[in-house]
Amino acid sequence: MKRGKRYKELAKLIDRTVSYDPAEAIRLVQETGTAKFDEMVELHVRLGVDSRHADQQVRGAVVLPHGTGRTKRVLVFAKGPKADEALAAGAEFVGAEDLVEKITKENWFEFDVVVATPDMMGVVGRLGKILGPKGLMPNPKSGTVSMDVTKAINDIKAGKIEYRTDKAGNIHAPIGKASFDNEKIIENFHTLVETLVKVKPAAAKGQYLRSITVSTTMGPGVKVNPLKAVKKA
Repeated sequence: MKRGKRYKELAKLIDRTVSYDPAEAIRLVQETGTAKFDEMVELHVRLGVDSRHADQQVRGAVVLPHGTGRTKRVLVFAKGPKADEALAAGAEFVGAEDLVEKITKENWFEFDVVVATPDMMGVVGRLGKILGPKGLMPNPKSGTVSMDVTKAINDIKAGKIEYRTDKAGNIHAPIGKASFDNEKIIENFHTLVETLVKVKPAAAKGQYLRSITVSTTMGPGVKVNPLKAVKKA
């Protein structure tokens, strides 16, 4: 991949042979996150799992203590009292078959997260081939299929992120904006990493946290020492 002059200059600030402790890595990432917009700080973790096997896939959701800095637009599939509850909780869009039609016929995607009550999954299932590839399909593991739509929406608005391994066993997730206070990004970092450790599949063998890197949207990656990624009790 061809890199620009700015990227190459920023990369000189980072020693590629060193795996930093989390606080130092995040400090360096913030120093190099100097694009003209407020860059997202991203965490990239390679896990010691074979995600081709169902019992080694890692997927779930966690509420970051300081959120990501993104405002998420929530679409809820619900009817009756649950639809009223979703609107009261702050969902931007609430509906049923009407939303299915809008998405399929108008190619409408003015939302970031989809929540559904369990009784609506038959309706939402019609959108599987559209929402699935975009990572928008509601799922019980991520808390987006629930009768408690108020909690689901509140968690999303508070900074809940979803994580899942790709085919190579990697997880990529946002942990804040470059403009955040350093301590807030560090707390978000530890919250996500410690969550990944807690959900380690029983079938996973050998070293679990293989490699960890943090970067901004446009900046170079900084390696983190996996042995220092989890806070000691």
